Amino acid sequence: MKLEFKIIGPKVHDVGYRYFLLGIAMSNRIRMVEAHNTKSSEGEEVVAFADGDEAAIKAFCNQVETERPVRSKVSNIVFDDFEGEVMKIGEYAQFCATVQLNKAIPVLLDLRDSMFEVRKNTAVTPQILEEIKGLREDIQPGYGMTLRQVQADVRAIKERLGMQ
Repeated sequence: MKLEFKIIGPKVHDVGYRYFLLGIAMSNRIRMVEAHNTKSSEGEEVVAFADGDEAAIKAFCNQVETERPVRSKVSNIVFDDFEGEVMKIGEYAQFCATVQLNKAIPVLLDLRDSMFEVRKNTAVTPQILEEIKGLREDIQPGYGMTLRQVQADVRAIKERLGMQ
């Protein structure tokens, strides 16, 4: 039995839906499945195809209707018969891995570049710490004098109020 279905909603992309469907297909022993992100006038869509024995496809459909990735927002699911070819599940898993790597590589490159910047900045940290230490020593005598002045002022106020 071959099936095409569309999962439609305001948030069905970038929530792990394709991997979610892959897992459901594997748990139902469906050996041919694929899914692709598309857009339509109704919003985001995941268009999927499955091919397997009737009992497995029915169980798969039941799970697709009742279970969803945590961050998804689905407004409609439409099932239709399908006559075309469907990818073998192993090929589809490789396709998914490639799609995810294409998303991850730019992020990893940005992370690497950020780490280079952090390393450059941490190279001057010992110098900055020495400067701060020097400033702290410069400030302490002034702070001590200010504290003595405050203490003298408090004594003078207490004397005027007769609180000594």
